[in-house]
Amino acid sequence: MLKSMGASLYVPANHKDLAQIANGDKLPGARSLIFCTEDAIADRELSWSLFNLSVVLANMRSEVAAERFVRVRNPDVMARVLAMPGVEKLTGFVLPKITRHNFETYFRLVRDTGHVLMPTLETAEVFSDSEMQQLRAVFEAPGVRHRILALRIGGNDLLALLGLRRPRGMTIYRTPLGPVIARLVTTFRPYGFALTAPVFEYLDLPALLDQEVLEDLAHGMVGKTAIHPTQIGPIEQHYQVRPQDLAVARAILDEASPAVFRMDDAMCEVATHRAWAERLVEQSHRFGPTSMEGEPS
Repeated sequence: MLKSMGASLYVPANHKDLAQIANGDKLPGARSLIFCTEDAIADRELSWSLFNLSVVLANMRSEVAAERFVRVRNPDVMARVLAMPGVEKLTGFVLPKITRHNFETYFRLVRDTGHVLMPTLETAEVFSDSEMQQLRAVFEAPGVRHRILALRIGGNDLLALLGLRRPRGMTIYRTPLGPVIARLVTTFRPYGFALTAPVFEYLDLPALLDQEVLEDLAHGMVGKTAIHPTQIGPIEQHYQVRPQDLAVARAILDEASPAVFRMDDAMCEVATHRAWAERLVEQSHRFGPTSMEGEPS
């Protein structure tokens, strides 16, 4: 089953409060944290950032509820992080700019560890259907598939390849990336790979963020990258489940239900709606119900 992740917060590895965030003393509500050593870190700050990360990993508590990942910069940085004391307390790694040509270099480093991976799709190959199909074959290889937690879509990098930046006033799905994201969904999701949605970089447009998260969910995204703590709540309120939808999902999963039935003024078909129902029930366990239509509990 594809697990709903909600908001994953990027935290630069040189952040002054990285230790408190990693240990849940600050931002205790965060479910998924990604310590970034890539785009959020300037070249001149890399050495200090890795030192800061090494101190944090060595003193990071294991019992924290949040899943914690490191977004590596390249295979060399990944090797350096893997050599740090405390690295076993990480859930896994976010891999940058993954293609079928470079994935094995990263995977070889973690093959004998328990870490899971979130490769990021953010190179020119993403615009090629055949390249994405070949990359999917790489991910489906024995020993690899179960290590892929989700595939992250790098929206800003993909727009940069087109010489564009997301305009104010429209969601990512109204840019040229809309059809690209839809193709990624149809290329990977039928084969069991979850995808997470790109960042929303405008902190002063909460209504548009709401609209984009609704479109994320309509595309089957299991999570969204947050760039600021204030985005976590607004993102995750949309992962809460309406009681009406949960009742329908449970009815679909009820072994006593007929193959086709009407509920909530909609046709419910057990065979075709079962995957949706299973995912919705799991999502309700993780994020809870809405207290009433359109409002988080």
